[in-house]
Amino acid sequence: MDKILTDKEQIVLDKLIMLFVVDKMEIPLTEDSILDICSIKNTWIKNYMDCKAIIHDLVDTNLLYTIGDANEGKELFALTYEGRECLSHLYRRIPLTMREEISAYLQANRLNVKSSQEYSATYSKNEDGSYNVELKIYEPLVTQPMFVLNIKAPSRQAANEAIHKWKINAPSIYETIYEKLINTD
Repeated sequence: MDKILTDKEQIVLDKLIMLFVVDKMEIPLTEDSILDICSIKNTWIKNYMDCKAIIHDLVDTNLLYTIGDANEGKELFALTYEGRECLSHLYRRIPLTMREEISAYLQANRLNVKSSQEYSATYSKNEDGSYNVELKIYEPLVTQPMFVLNIKAPSRQAANEAIHKWKINAPSIYETIYEKLINTD
């Protein structure tokens, strides 16, 4: 039978779970990725708003640090030395079955999370009914895009299709454009 935790014990457990997730991912994560992993696709941290608050509390207590600028929308979170030390001393407070579940999920989904952070796409509607689609590629650990492509789509469906294809084909599209424009000889 699972032990019922007090609110304070649950908050400590939730913070440890988040530190464990960030550590096991082995790459800095966006806030959206952390929320998605911990609270949306899994219920390791049951309350979405608590999950959001925990991220910033861990930054305030120097267990996580940020890379980039929140105003640019590409802020990344990573473990500090103190965060790693804290986790190494307290990770056993996370039940073994949960640690195994988290580790298995992250191993199976690491590449998907990484690519979702490296290849982004958005669209906005124009006054004439067409859509501007902005496609970006980010390097890991760099918050400024290394490649931006803006295209105009005739419809929302076409914009969504471009976004879907971008997530699949971004590396090969970038490689082709780079080879055509930059002489590497």
